[in-house]
Amino acid sequence: MRLSNILALLPLLALLTAPPLCAQVTLGSSGAEGEPFRRQQWRVPSPDTDIAAHALLFRPPGTGPFRLAVIAHATTQNVLRRAQMPPPEYRALVAYLIARGFAVLVPERLGHGATGGRYLEDQGGCDEADYARSGRATAEEISLALDYLRKQDFVRNDTAIVLGHSAGGWGALALANGDPKIVSAIIAFAPGRGGHANDEPNRICAPDTLIAAAAEFGKAARIPVTWRVAANDSYFAPAFSRALADAFRGGGGKVDFRTLPAIGSEGHWMIETEAGVKAAGNELDGALKPRAGGKP
Repeated sequence: MRLSNILALLPLLALLTAPPLCAQVTLGSSGAEGEPFRRQQWRVPSPDTDIAAHALLFRPPGTGPFRLAVIAHATTQNVLRRAQMPPPEYRALVAYLIARGFAVLVPERLGHGATGGRYLEDQGGCDEADYARSGRATAEEISLALDYLRKQDFVRNDTAIVLGHSAGGWGALALANGDPKIVSAIIAFAPGRGGHANDEPNRICAPDTLIAAAAEFGKAARIPVTWRVAANDSYFAPAFSRALADAFRGGGGKVDFRTLPAIGSEGHWMIETEAGVKAAGNELDGALKPRAGGKP
């Protein structure tokens, strides 16, 4: 892109990523329940105390208290794509979790869509990629949302689960150092950063750096991880995903890694589809059960 075009876009980018002026930050529900699954808009804390992160909450019938599932969405390094990102819903995955008695929160992190604000998860360029830092930034945002919902009277404060997709899964791996009584399981779908480098399939930015960061996360991990990738994932192919999982395991983390059949034309997005959730769901029920130390 020419320099003149980039300069012309700067005011728009500033507007898209800035918090509203004189905004009053209010947390909690921000609308009535609707369909499906009592769908409701919420605002949850973010690392920027001037911005409440937008979120969608889904609940089973009844008053609870329900176990909590938090779904962490994918991301992109492209600022315009982030700003235009629609609210993540993961409808098929939400339906799967609701059927198993979970309340489900899907928070939208800083730098994305309606939440806006400064993007804290930037991994940097290939030469200076800091995947450990970006993963921890994602984990912090997941943790803030999770901790806030745990305080609600319709949510149990133990045996939550975190499900992460792509960069959201990478952040979930960084969160594996948490208390296993609070988060009983982490389920990561094709976790990683730097995939499709320069928009090229099967090209990963600084793969050795990513593997080293996975090993670093594994050293502090206390929560078991269920790791799934589709056979036709061109962001983090099964062979590379296995290398990442082995590095995490080698650092000390507990991982159940498996490759699922090819899903659609691009397996990286499998968990956003009914077919992908069905393929994964056949294997995930065991991961949802509370672990030793948690209440049944």
